[in-house]
Amino acid sequence: MTTGVAVVTGAASGIGRATALHLARDGYAVAVNDLKLGPAQAVADEITAAGGRAIGVAGDVSDEASVSALAAAAVAAFGPVTLLVNNAGHGHQARFVDLQPTDFDRMFAVHVRGTFLCIRAVLPAMLARGSGVIVNVASQLGQIGGAELVHYSAAKAAIIGLTKSLAREVSTQGVRVNGVAPGPINTPLSAALSEEWRRAKAAQLPLGRMGEPEEVAATIAFLASDAASLFVGQTLGPNSGDVML
Repeated sequence: MTTGVAVVTGAASGIGRATALHLARDGYAVAVNDLKLGPAQAVADEITAAGGRAIGVAGDVSDEASVSALAAAAVAAFGPVTLLVNNAGHGHQARFVDLQPTDFDRMFAVHVRGTFLCIRAVLPAMLARGSGVIVNVASQLGQIGGAELVHYSAAKAAIIGLTKSLAREVSTQGVRVNGVAPGPINTPLSAALSEEWRRAKAAQLPLGRMGEPEEVAATIAFLASDAASLFVGQTLGPNSGDVML
């Protein structure tokens, strides 16, 4: 049984919810973050009803004040943050010629700026203690690209680059940084994509099916565990065989 304090962003549904529940079962106290308090608190209540410890915290990860408040709430409730899972995401599908600057900016604000701000909020304390784990959720589209998802793929590629670079910078100081790059997963975000896109993508997968949030959550929980002590700057791919490295 693990003891620690985890912050999971975008945790009201999909991969984030599955991760929060998995980590709680592993023994973490979990700060469940999402844009709105109601859905975040519902997941926190689910955890506490099962005997775990959790709080729901509303906040936009692209907003510096919201992120600072999230980190402070976690520390106030449970103590120093030992695990950060940057999972908050934003979905939008469009051909490149139809993309507007606001579409591009919002995608990078949530995925890249959000990841940066959340790390910035917890990393100094981790470095001061000489321990901590950060797991960033990217996407296999950040590795291979995706038609009509140029801005999403670019943002996820940036997260992969951030993960590698930060790992090189802080691993010798006791903080492990890794990522996951899920393939198509049955989540509300992927459900918002066109049926044509989903059908074509599923047909390309060697495994023959899309993944489930719990399968990605298990990968994140592994990277958070002592069993992953040798993993530094890696991006693991629970992706149904879409990317093979």
